[in-house]
Amino acid sequence: MPERQPESGRAALVRALGVRRNAAWGFALALAATAAVFAFFVVIPGTQRPTAYYWALAFVLAISLGGLLTAAFTLVSAVRLAREE
Repeated sequence: MPERQPESGRAALVRALGVRRNAAWGFALALAATAAVFAFFVVIPGTQRPTAYYWALAFVLAISLGGLLTAAFTLVSAVRLAREE
């Protein structure tokens, strides 16, 4: 049986920083915030314009906010990991 060598490179960094967990939390919070914004500004007051435009804006908000939150959470993980060692 060959011995497994310790993981190195990008995969080890991604695992150490918990990028998957951070992305899951980031996009979950982004979807919740987007749903709240959509409800508050489109559904509750009503709209006379086609809703396809609002759905497109909601998609852009969800994706961009999700990426931003993921990056922020990963930065916090990196700082914690750096202080730990």
